[in-house]
Amino acid sequence: MGSCFKAPAALTAGTIALAAAGTVLLASTPAAASARSVAASTHRAGTSTHTLLQSRELWATVDVCNPSDQPDTVGVRGSMPGDGHPGDTMYMSFQLQYLEAKSDTWIDLHDGSSTFIEIGSAKAARQGGWSVQLKPVANQPAYTIRGVVTFQWRHDGHVAHETSRTTQAGHKSLADADPPDYTAAECTIG
Repeated sequence: MGSCFKAPAALTAGTIALAAAGTVLLASTPAAASARSVAASTHRAGTSTHTLLQSRELWATVDVCNPSDQPDTVGVRGSMPGDGHPGDTMYMSFQLQYLEAKSDTWIDLHDGSSTFIEIGSAKAARQGGWSVQLKPVANQPAYTIRGVVTFQWRHDGHVAHETSRTTQAGHKSLADADPPDYTAAECTIG
């Protein structure tokens, strides 16, 4: 992460920078705005993709949004149901997006994402979270940020199920919400 990325022309009216490991990285890559849902071909007997994807335990929320003790920080938390197989492992990856006002399009923040993070055994539901501090560009309008969480259930190192959810309000984080019980679909920074 030792370099800066050039913002696309669409961002000349304003851009948001991401502070990561002491380097300022600029927003860049466009992305699809809607969540996608994919079932892998390694489906196992006894595991219902429909049950996992329809579970009330499958969600994403913004649980940190620019609190006074963590200025310009956005935190995203996800929850995923277990598939009932204790030998399977659950993973999440987190992506921040900002709303490009002129086109009303959600755009990925370049380097505003995590790798897949191991959440634990798929025996039961689990939550995981990720936060990042953004550095708004001075004298620019505020930005609306949301998160997209991609969930994976893996068996023997292979993806058995995968789906994504955008952040929504109304979900309870078991840890790290700031303030406690904070939940939102989006966050405004700047």
